[in-house]
Amino acid sequence: MSYIFLEWTEFLVRWLHVIAGIAWIGSSFYFIALDLSLLKRKDIPKEAHGEAWQVHGGGFYQIVKYLVAPDKLPSQLTWFKWEAYATWISGFLLLILIYYISADLYMIEIEKFDLSNLEAISLSLIGIILGWVLYNYICKKTVNKNNIMLSIFILLVFTFFSWLYFQVFSHRGAYMQIGSMLGTIMVANVLMIIIPGQKKVVQSLLENKKPDSIHGITAKQRSLHNNYLTLPVIFIMISNHYPTIYATDYSWIIISLIIITGALIRQFFNIKHSGKKPPYLLWVPVLMIILFSVYLSEKGKPNLANNDERANAIIEQIPKDLKLASEEIIISKCSMCHAQEPLWENMTHAPKKIHLENVNDIIKHIDNIYSQAIVSYAMPPGNVTALENSERKILSKLHRFCLLYTSPSQRDVEEKNMP
Repeated sequence: MSYIFLEWTEFLVRWLHVIAGIAWIGSSFYFIALDLSLLKRKDIPKEAHGEAWQVHGGGFYQIVKYLVAPDKLPSQLTWFKWEAYATWISGFLLLILIYYISADLYMIEIEKFDLSNLEAISLSLIGIILGWVLYNYICKKTVNKNNIMLSIFILLVFTFFSWLYFQVFSHRGAYMQIGSMLGTIMVANVLMIIIPGQKKVVQSLLENKKPDSIHGITAKQRSLHNNYLTLPVIFIMISNHYPTIYATDYSWIIISLIIITGALIRQFFNIKHSGKKPPYLLWVPVLMIILFSVYLSEKGKPNLANNDERANAIIEQIPKDLKLASEEIIISKCSMCHAQEPLWENMTHAPKKIHLENVNDIIKHIDNIYSQAIVSYAMPPGNVTALENSERKILSKLHRFCLLYTSPSQRDVEEKNMP
């Protein structure tokens, strides 16, 4: 019952996180496109900045934007903030349920730092807070400065944090740590800068006072950053399903490249929504960066070239011995979790119900083993069982053997006949 409860809890929180994220990102995209599409028409109030007419759901909408309040400001205003707050709260709950509760499995890699669970969690929280404090300090010091230079400097800071986290945490833990830091910065921009500034402006207007222009300038700066960070954060959110992205030697560089890619894509749509000719040439560097990221994934996979003589001697033997060697590796390094009755503490069933307890199981799931433990460091999580590159090489040989000597149709027949 406790496992079912935890499973449902994690699922419902994840569901909320996705729903809230869609609402937040959707409203962000909508208002950016709306703001860029406003037109200054003759028949709108003179205080208005621009107007847009839209059609949706069988109705027509006339939207007028004021940079300052109109003559009569209604007492009831709709604030777009809870989408952001709900996204962060649900995301932080997921961080606790998945990564903090199982820090020894998902965050700690003893080959890097032999941390206790408490130490790993503390470093994670300190990193999230420090990321916001440093970012906020930089922005306040450069609020009226060149935005391009500021963006480049912030990108370099993010790249440093990314590299640092990959030196401390497991690959998966480091990736989620960067995502948590970026998501926290975006939400903190809304909670601590944009909304308080807007409230001060509204209050000043209600009291017939001239609002301080710094609130609008700061809000525009932070909104611009949130605009360009949206796509990279989404990328990181879904990346933990793809170990060849987050679990290679150069994954920390890929994060920075994706931040650049996301910014270029948003720039394309920002220009397009403003009514200008879309800069289609922007897709050239986007494609080049993505291809380079794919290359880094290939280049950064575990190096299986250098192995000891014993491993090579085993690999060069007949397939039966290769299977026996692979079985020994899997049972000693993977089966404590991937078993009918897992031995790992507090684990009640094998992850994804994949059982690896004999040669037949290994052959059946060889493609999963290939993606998780041969071309990436995703498994074991944090390399908690110290799976060596020489052992990954043996598994790689087994995978190659299966591809060479077992056609897809034959493999399907074998899987059906497996006990």
